[in-house]
Amino acid sequence: MHNAPKYFTVKRMVLSAFWLAIALLLPLLTGQIQQIGQMLCPMHLPVLLCGFTCGWPWGLAVGFVAPLLRSLIFGMPPLFPGAVAMAAELAVYGLLSGLLRKYFPKKLGWYYLELVIAMIAGRLVWGSVRFLLAGLSGTTFSFSLFWAGAVTGSLPGIALQLVLLPPLYALCQKRLLPHLD
Repeated sequence: MHNAPKYFTVKRMVLSAFWLAIALLLPLLTGQIQQIGQMLCPMHLPVLLCGFTCGWPWGLAVGFVAPLLRSLIFGMPPLFPGAVAMAAELAVYGLLSGLLRKYFPKKLGWYYLELVIAMIAGRLVWGSVRFLLAGLSGTTFSFSLFWAGAVTGSLPGIALQLVLLPPLYALCQKRLLPHLD
């Protein structure tokens, strides 16, 4: 497999499985925090890190699978419309974090820009999918519901991502990434 693209290495697959496991288990820990556990967006952290460390194909796959698998195993988030919309959102997080990391300069300021772009795009996709699913099920999904779910209800998670992800990625860059190729 010497001619296989770098993003299809066994090491990346194993690390992606690690990020998937973290995405499945982290909500069990944050769910114990009263009133803000869900607002911390715990599945977003490992998916973004997966994209940044393993590349876009793995980030996309882990982002898409994590909420669906978690719904089937633990019953949370509810499969429809929650896990379906989250699968699209997190797939975009994994895709963009991997793509942007690949093509943007490898400097801290750019890392923040990549992170913000992925976070905004993922939330817009989540809102679009929720809107489409509401139309299919005969319910409504208004802009105020989008804003509450994607922004105000996620502020602790957005802050956590902006504070935790840069040092976590720096640690991964130092300890994990040199061993992936």
